[in-house]
Amino acid sequence: MTEAVGGAHRVRWAAARLTGSADAVSARGARRLTTSAGAVLARVVRWATAAGRWRSLPPPMAWDALLPTLLLVDIVTTRAPRELPVALALTAALALPLVWRRRAPRTVFGAVAVAALVQWLMDVPLPADIAVLVALYTAAANSGRRGALVAGAIVEAGALLACLRWATDGAFWTPFVAVTGMTVAAAVLGVNARTTRAYLAAERERAARLERDQEQQARLAVAEERTRITREMHDIVTHNLSVMVALADAAVSAQDRSPDRSTAAMLQVSETGRQALTDMRRSLGVLRTDEPDAERHPLPGIAQLESLVDQMRAAGLPTRLEVHGDHTHLPATAQLTVYRLVQEALTNALRHTPAGTRARVRIRCSAGSVTVDVTDSGPRPPLPAGTPSGHGIPGMRERSAAYGGTLRAGPLPGGGWGVHTRLHLGDGAVCA
Repeated sequence: MTEAVGGAHRVRWAAARLTGSADAVSARGARRLTTSAGAVLARVVRWATAAGRWRSLPPPMAWDALLPTLLLVDIVTTRAPRELPVALALTAALALPLVWRRRAPRTVFGAVAVAALVQWLMDVPLPADIAVLVALYTAAANSGRRGALVAGAIVEAGALLACLRWATDGAFWTPFVAVTGMTVAAAVLGVNARTTRAYLAAERERAARLERDQEQQARLAVAEERTRITREMHDIVTHNLSVMVALADAAVSAQDRSPDRSTAAMLQVSETGRQALTDMRRSLGVLRTDEPDAERHPLPGIAQLESLVDQMRAAGLPTRLEVHGDHTHLPATAQLTVYRLVQEALTNALRHTPAGTRARVRIRCSAGSVTVDVTDSGPRPPLPAGTPSGHGIPGMRERSAAYGGTLRAGPLPGGGWGVHTRLHLGDGAVCA
């Protein structure tokens, strides 16, 4: 390959820059290139090293057009007039296809290989032979291992022919080994570039998949929190409004016969309303970092069932509470679940049973579980056709299912209505 063969050990270094390793090339090494091809490549290296300092590089196609341009300029400025037409045509055939190497790497490699064969047949050594290595790198970077091996074998065969014809003074092995090393390096760099590109693509896909999974989990968490808040608001609003309506009706009925009882009922209405506001503020306080009520008022639990029962008695539903076992070691969330289950069951009894109905609440704590039974003695009138079932019982089933329980709600054999469930707390939560 003309000067590229005679100075192969110097051209190897410039080829590394042309395949993407310009940072490894120093200006001192560039000055050592003394042949015509070496001078051209040194200029390429110096320009690329300076361009590497810029944060914004030219477009890929403009970058690919740099080497063909410099090779053509070198031929025009260094060749004798009588040699210029043939040398310029062969250089153009070797270098110009590199402009499209990113779009059609295999086609460009084939065109460059054919041009190199024509050059060898015409016995015209040129510095533009370096284009063969660039085309080999591009083909290996965009083909599989088999394609890289085929392209490398073609270039190696061309290197053998070039060294046999153009090696000076019978020195065959030195340039042949040097050119073979450059061929292997170009092919290996191309395969590594392809592997790295595939790895980065897989990592991007994995990152995108993880992001989608995180977004889905976030949506599920939002939906779960929305359901929780909706359930809490339903229990709070339904219970307290039912109690307030019952107390207001009792106050109206007693205002003529017993003004004292009427006044006490209205005071109880006021207290129930304030309690409802406190419960709502506490339940929604987790959504605001500046809401102090969630910290000032603990979540209601089994200890607050006595107040709940007193409230139901004042509203006109005589209720008896029985708690068996120590509940102080129960988790706060489990106690809240028990409280809400009892609250919803008593509210339904207050709303749907006639006057004179009695209710009973029994809480039994055992190792790893809590049993909740709420019964009342009043008949439940059938709902008119088309009446929506509401969210009370489905909400109780959801609360019970969160602790592995199955809720049963329905009429009792001897009359009345009953709600029964058992919450499983696991081995770590025990009611002594």
